[in-house]
Amino acid sequence: MTIKKAVIPAAGLGTRFLPVTKSMPKEMLPIIDKPVIHYVVEEAVNSGIDDIIFVTGRSKRSIEDYFDDSPELEMHLKSRGKTEMLKMIRDISSLVDIHYIRQKEPRGLGDAILTAEKHISGEPFAVLLGDDIIMNSTPCTKQLIEVFNTYGRSTIAVEEVPWEKVSNYGIIKGRELDEHLYLLEDIVEKPAPEKAPSNTGAIGRYVFTPEIFDCIKATACGVGGEIQLTDGIKLLSESQKIYAYKFTGKRYDTGDKLGYIKAIVDFALKNEEMRDEILDHLRNFN
Repeated sequence: MTIKKAVIPAAGLGTRFLPVTKSMPKEMLPIIDKPVIHYVVEEAVNSGIDDIIFVTGRSKRSIEDYFDDSPELEMHLKSRGKTEMLKMIRDISSLVDIHYIRQKEPRGLGDAILTAEKHISGEPFAVLLGDDIIMNSTPCTKQLIEVFNTYGRSTIAVEEVPWEKVSNYGIIKGRELDEHLYLLEDIVEKPAPEKAPSNTGAIGRYVFTPEIFDCIKATACGVGGEIQLTDGIKLLSESQKIYAYKFTGKRYDTGDKLGYIKAIVDFALKNEEMRDEILDHLRNFN
């Protein structure tokens, strides 16, 4: 089946970025002039997704406003002849069909994805987390969809992470099939480095068969007292093959302060209008 639906969980509290996330969703933190979530939605669209469901929570209304029409702003720009800006604003609201559902309380990533079950309607689907921006000519989600189209089984994006950070990830054990592809044998949520089966971690991109929902329902609360997606993946692997794919591209973990700053600097340096001045500023920094 062609994968046309995606779930974007965006209900987290963003505690690593307090106090700014007290009033602004972490997904709306700007990378220069576009919020993080815009890049995530663009990746989904460029991967062939045409139907997105956001799982949000309280204080996330600005995400809905961002992807909605803005008649007053459009009228203002039109009256002043700012046609290029007007097109940009209109394009944002017409990127893709977007729906919203609320996760009533933060019970973990697995629970957030489970709230979208009715909308998915028994189809395979993608999941993109709003923390990660992944840049590549072939979008990371499209890479996973290509693997899914070959094998017809759930596929998760992975990359090698520093050993001192394995306790921040779901860490896999897999049988290597080629330089990019693994058959999943085990996955452990946030293990201590000395107990981790590898330093290959799942990052925020997945393609799932719909059976993942039953597996999430069958899992008990895991690490942190939350319903962990990792536990659902592990249970699903007992009944069908799951693949882990080492994607190509550069990933920015914008949920981490250092990763967020790196994203801003790199995107600024890619902007021809400001590149030289930014480089001069960095050279003269003291």
